[in-house]
Amino acid sequence: MRWQTLFLKQDLMRRVVYSLLPILAFSIYLFGWRILLLLVVVTAFGVATEYMVIKKWYDGKFKVSEAILVSCLLYTLTLPPAVPFWVAVIVIVFGVFFGKAIFGGFGRNVFNPAILGRCFIYISFPASMTNLWTTPFAGFPGGLLRYAGGVDAVTRATPLGSVPAGSEIWARILGGIPGSAGETSALLIAAAAVYLIVTKTASWKIMASTAAGFLILGTVVFALGDMNLNPLVALVTGGFLFGAVFMATDPISGPRHDKAKVIYGVLIGALTIIIRAYGNFTEGIMFAILIANTFGPFLDRQMKELDAKKTLKAVPGGEKVAS
Repeated sequence: MRWQTLFLKQDLMRRVVYSLLPILAFSIYLFGWRILLLLVVVTAFGVATEYMVIKKWYDGKFKVSEAILVSCLLYTLTLPPAVPFWVAVIVIVFGVFFGKAIFGGFGRNVFNPAILGRCFIYISFPASMTNLWTTPFAGFPGGLLRYAGGVDAVTRATPLGSVPAGSEIWARILGGIPGSAGETSALLIAAAAVYLIVTKTASWKIMASTAAGFLILGTVVFALGDMNLNPLVALVTGGFLFGAVFMATDPISGPRHDKAKVIYGVLIGALTIIIRAYGNFTEGIMFAILIANTFGPFLDRQMKELDAKKTLKAVPGGEKVAS
């Protein structure tokens, strides 16, 4: 079966893949070629799951969307490099089936499949997400000539939270620290964000409002002494930046109205701070996005109704009709 006959061509999704390729290459440099093998395995099972669902439930009337490639790539890059393959397979099947297929496939899903899978693995297989983080290779050629690196035996929810601020802030920005495969370099993620915005692939309003909600509430919480990490440092800590750029901006699970996008982003940023500061989960961004996903349709509807009322009031005699 040829590639063109299996996949539904989606230029927007392809541009997201392009933006992720430098991050993937850097993750291989840091952690070895196991990352690429993990991606191949995850993609094979993710595509197979969507294909079988389409063939069984929809009599093969639809093609597999190229969005599944984005979901598999995003999901792989949010995983610790040493995660067991069998765990990754179980969770990508779960994410594709329960996050996408049961809602009717591409364009109908309420939740982002990649982030739903990430949340499922975090809850169901916590040891795989909190233990034995891979130590990155240092110096050239890094992991380009190796399969995988050693592991740090220190157990913690996310190794990024343990890196001190100050002189080592560049370690967070440039990468080269333990963490999930694609979340260690804030610089590469920021470069990808610029590409996505310039090519009109992702909403800058969601990215900016998510960061604003995070920084504003984070500053308040930090000033109250309820958060140990400075919000500016926390902005490039863990998966927040990756989630804000790639997950929150998902055009299917997010709102479409411009004003709704701003509210949606602020909600994600604020919820992330609340979960980080007062919850038991350091990586609050994934839970924040899933919660905000449930509000996406509601926000769109409310903003459209508000616009309709304003339009009626602007028309002579329309104010009576609106009331």
